[in-house]
Amino acid sequence: MRTTVLAGMAAALLAGGVAPAAAHHSHAMFDTSRDVTLTGTVTAYSYRNPHVFLYLDVRNDKGDVVSWTVEMSNIGNMQARSIFRSTFKPGDVVTVKLNPLKDGRPGGNYTSVVAADGKTYE
Repeated sequence: MRTTVLAGMAAALLAGGVAPAAAHHSHAMFDTSRDVTLTGTVTAYSYRNPHVFLYLDVRNDKGDVVSWTVEMSNIGNMQARSIFRSTFKPGDVVTVKLNPLKDGRPGGNYTSVVAADGKTYE
């Protein structure tokens, strides 16, 4: 497989084209056996490849504000789900369901988001 991919990339480069990316990170860092639901305020929204990110401030059980990083998919996949650059804005209150990071840091991979207008995106 590796030889085939490398040969294809070399052929594309020689033909004056652009070789496709052959690698992508895994989702091994996320605990896909657990779902966490958070409601928080959007502090930033990064709508760019290779991944869209949503940043939230969430109050924990002690009342402290914790900043969460929510990884989403690439722009093409987001657009297929009707998630665009204008979907989220700083100050919006959203509810995110995600698979949390295994190491306990406040972050995860989204599975659904309820936007400020009440629309659910999966």
